[in-house]
Amino acid sequence: MNVMIEMREITKTFPGVIALDHVSLKVEAGTVHAICGENGAGKSTLMGVLSGVYPHGSYSGEIFFRGRPVAFRNIRTSERAGIVIIHQELALAPELSIAENLFLGHEEARWGIINWGYTRIRARELMRNVGLHEHPDTIIKHLGAGKQQLVEIAKALGQDVQLLILDEPTAALNETDSEHLLGILRGLRHKGITCIIISHKLNEIRAIADAITILRDGRSVETMCMDQGVDEDRIIRGMVGRPLGARYPTRTPCTGDIFFEVRNWTVRHPQIPERLLCKQINFHVRRGEVVGFAGLMGAGRTELARSLFGRSYGIYESGQVIKDGRQLRLRTVAEAIHAGIAYVPEERKTQGLNLLDSVKATIVSANLRGIAQGCVLDRNREFTVAEEYRRSLHIKTHGVSAGVATLSGGNQQKVVLGKWLFTGPDLLILDEPTRGIDVGAKYEIYEMIQDLAASGRGIMVISSELPEVLGLSDRIYTICEGSVTGVLDRAEASPERLMKLMTAIGK
Repeated sequence: MNVMIEMREITKTFPGVIALDHVSLKVEAGTVHAICGENGAGKSTLMGVLSGVYPHGSYSGEIFFRGRPVAFRNIRTSERAGIVIIHQELALAPELSIAENLFLGHEEARWGIINWGYTRIRARELMRNVGLHEHPDTIIKHLGAGKQQLVEIAKALGQDVQLLILDEPTAALNETDSEHLLGILRGLRHKGITCIIISHKLNEIRAIADAITILRDGRSVETMCMDQGVDEDRIIRGMVGRPLGARYPTRTPCTGDIFFEVRNWTVRHPQIPERLLCKQINFHVRRGEVVGFAGLMGAGRTELARSLFGRSYGIYESGQVIKDGRQLRLRTVAEAIHAGIAYVPEERKTQGLNLLDSVKATIVSANLRGIAQGCVLDRNREFTVAEEYRRSLHIKTHGVSAGVATLSGGNQQKVVLGKWLFTGPDLLILDEPTRGIDVGAKYEIYEMIQDLAASGRGIMVISSELPEVLGLSDRIYTICEGSVTGVLDRAEASPERLMKLMTAIGK
């Protein structure tokens, strides 16, 4: 066995928390090795130790690279050894070009002067290796998430990478971009480059990985070879410590009357006014009902949700919002909140949270009146409210004074949910509510959604995962190019029928 990397008895602690507890890992050269576990299991921390994010001396244990002990002081020393990590939040400079990003910190220069001609030639070569055909001078912010991910991989190839670590590489990608990225990883494996991939998407792991190591509560549970017939249920059992008999909680819907209705909703693009994002959209929600919205990337689902939530995106053109028989004028987010509408965005770190805030400050931030005595905030009330939501939503943190940036993705999502639940909404719009969250935390959020519906609230769920839409929804609307192309009841919905409507074939 040709071992590329071996980590022995790695222990890493943070104040009050043991993040890694004597974790061991062995990865064979020229393979794709997956690491799975619930949020907070220690996956990213382990890779941070390996890549020098956490320098030698800040942890205990040993690391061997190609049979030799290594002690990385920082990321640069690990990169010089041939180890490159690509984080879930991409480390690209959005205002710089592809070529500038590819060689940032490794500029092709002589006597302090950058050779731009040679830089562009080398950039094209690296881009060709990952299937990118844009001009090297294209600004990064003008690329989609999938192509930005490829730029990161091309940058790693330019550094003569031997071990490539990818943390949730497909979390923000659609199916087409995800499949293309997995094809790139297969190509790297054929070239002898070793890859470690952290992912919650078990179907992708089964498709790409040669072996899988499962972490739970900061400890390594087991390592399995995928050619031994490992299925998703087996992986889940290792991750959560128990079998999940069903991916979605069983529920008997008890829906009431229609209380929320949208009629002929039309919205234009904020930068391109001649482009319609929402075209004469009509739908309704009943009390106690979970309504799914399915569509391909760019179909207009998020644009619809944000435009309804106080016109926070797009240029309103026409349409009506009716709640409990009364037409609403939702011109601002504050008016939407006052009307009993809440929106949990798909990008929790940039749109749902202030990462500099504490858990308690975040939970009360959308309803400061709820903790105020006159014009003065009641800090005791703030703590009490935050503590109530910490317990009821099972938020894992050492206290509500902890920063939200220190929480795992699943717990951050629960904090966002708590923030909006404290506003007392009648309608809760959930945009990709389980993106980047492990299967155990997903199940908890599914239970929360069902409990909220059982309490008489209306729930709108936007998800790119068809099994999730099918597993949660009582009715499903399909959207294609800004238009509603169909609506199916739970009993008649299937992946095939949804896909036909999502691609407007069934329109």
